[in-house]
Amino acid sequence: MFDAQDVLAAGMSAMRLRVNTIASNIANAETTRTPDGGPYKRKDVVMTATSTPRAFQSALDEMTLSKPGIAAVVEDQQDPRKVFQPGHPDADKEGYVAYPNINVVQSMTDLMTATRLYQANVSASRSVMEMGREARKISSSF
Repeated sequence: MFDAQDVLAAGMSAMRLRVNTIASNIANAETTRTPDGGPYKRKDVVMTATSTPRAFQSALDEMTLSKPGIAAVVEDQQDPRKVFQPGHPDADKEGYVAYPNINVVQSMTDLMTATRLYQANVSASRSVMEMGREARKISSSF
């Protein structure tokens, strides 16, 4: 049970970081100037899965638990999208403004997916805790 809770907690933590990163991208979809210079760069979360040791692994049970983790949060290296706006304060000599390469519709879809995955982890965690309570009731009755 502790293995499952550990995996679910790691999943919730990973999804929380993903939600925060996507929300930051959406909030900065129109940011043309950053302290580093140039437009905001979209960030992506690179996730990993690591096997966890099992305490009671039997020969019949070949399923391994994989714990989600974060490898890195990376910046998008694609060129910014250029929009012709000669009156904009950040326009270049030709009148083009560099905007972040962020598709808000795709980002909202990713945000909903990450939120649902977080909710699924919370639901599974509650189920594991309930199973633990029921198991303690059964063992205390003997």
